[in-house]
Amino acid sequence: MTIKRCCEITSFCLNHAYLPHIQTLFSTPQYLSLCLLHASAPVRMHTPEALKRLWLLFSLCMSAIDTAVRAFRQLAPEDFRVLQAIELQMSRYEHVPEPAISSLANLPPQEVAYRLPHLCQLRLVQRWKGPYTGYQLNTAGYDCLAINALVKANVLEAFGKPLGVGKEADIYDALTPTKQRVAVKFHRLGRTSFRQTRRKRGYVAKRRHISWLYQSRLAAEKEFEALKLVYLHGVSVPEPINQNRHAIVMGIIEGAELTHYVEVPNPKGVLDEILLNMRKAYLEAGVIHADLSEFNIILKPDGHILIIDWPQFVKRNHPNAEQLLKRDVRNVVRYFQRKFGIKTKLKDALTYVKGRGPRNVTKEVL
Repeated sequence: MTIKRCCEITSFCLNHAYLPHIQTLFSTPQYLSLCLLHASAPVRMHTPEALKRLWLLFSLCMSAIDTAVRAFRQLAPEDFRVLQAIELQMSRYEHVPEPAISSLANLPPQEVAYRLPHLCQLRLVQRWKGPYTGYQLNTAGYDCLAINALVKANVLEAFGKPLGVGKEADIYDALTPTKQRVAVKFHRLGRTSFRQTRRKRGYVAKRRHISWLYQSRLAAEKEFEALKLVYLHGVSVPEPINQNRHAIVMGIIEGAELTHYVEVPNPKGVLDEILLNMRKAYLEAGVIHADLSEFNIILKPDGHILIIDWPQFVKRNHPNAEQLLKRDVRNVVRYFQRKFGIKTKLKDALTYVKGRGPRNVTKEVL
């Protein structure tokens, strides 16, 4: 997409009050500055309308976590009660009416009417006007609820920089009350495509109607379960610490995805370590990753690996376990052969992972 086209789309979105996808347009500071100038072009720079547009664009460029952390400091207990009421009622309503919020939050209607505009201004909820006036949680609002629960549980104290932002999750650096560095992963299922999510994730496909909140929560619960299972058996994964809603607190993730490395000092040793961890997960924890590739294997600064992104895991007794395990092994073996010239027979690697073959199944192609 050209900068000119980006500016045109941004201006169209602003003029038509179509805001949900503007944030994805800003991938570079140059895009941001040019879009800001273009958005203010139809009106004079000093007018209230131009200033309003500029502020709107700046706020939209903030991530949901930035919005949530900034808003968190401004929220009273009553605000959280309103947010929780909307969260619970979203299983019944697409847009939750004010009387339902008041009833579940156990707050007077006047109090709820006072709180809701404030939450809208903070971009935690979205107001909808139709046959009735209703409200829906934004991503930042759901983040706020998870953060509040983790802070109350004495798990988190402060947030730092983003460690990774992907299609289906955002990962942030954070500190515990004991000043331990941890990673916090916020699942974002449905952010790019509800249809793709339903097709790829079995636990979502079983449900006819499912919101993005519930999808993300299920993914976090499933991944946290997998991390606990494999971590206990010595598989190289981030340490699972806590989970609330769509957020998982885990041991710090240092390094980069394997796909980002042009060269690896000891590629054969890295492949052997990956296969060893797959073997431990399969034989000792009874778990198959089911989505393993170079994109979710972290190579740490010390040369060892971490396997991340486990929400699609299956147990060893799953009907498709053999097929999924074979796909995981094939993905890894093919990548190392293509990128680093490490030749491994798929059959031998699969036999080793299943505990029926020798350890040394790889060799370098000179």
